[in-house]
Amino acid sequence: MSPVDPEIPPAGEEIHLPGPTGLPAAFAVGAAVALIGVIEGPVLWVPGLVIVLYTVVRWILETRREIDELPLEHDAH
Repeated sequence: MSPVDPEIPPAGEEIHLPGPTGLPAAFAVGAAVALIGVIEGPVLWVPGLVIVLYTVVRWILETRREIDELPLEHDAH
């Protein structure tokens, strides 16, 4: 940076990134098993549906917990 360049102000807020999780992969596997089960029978679609429902509930709960941990002054525009 040269002395002629204007000074850049610091960032206004931290960037929030969600933590690593295997839920999207588990959801995809459950959805694939459930869709294959539509053709093959309830031996596959029932466990696939259970996996999908479990991952969706966990995903929603994790997202709600992460949103609750955001600073109070955080605005969602």
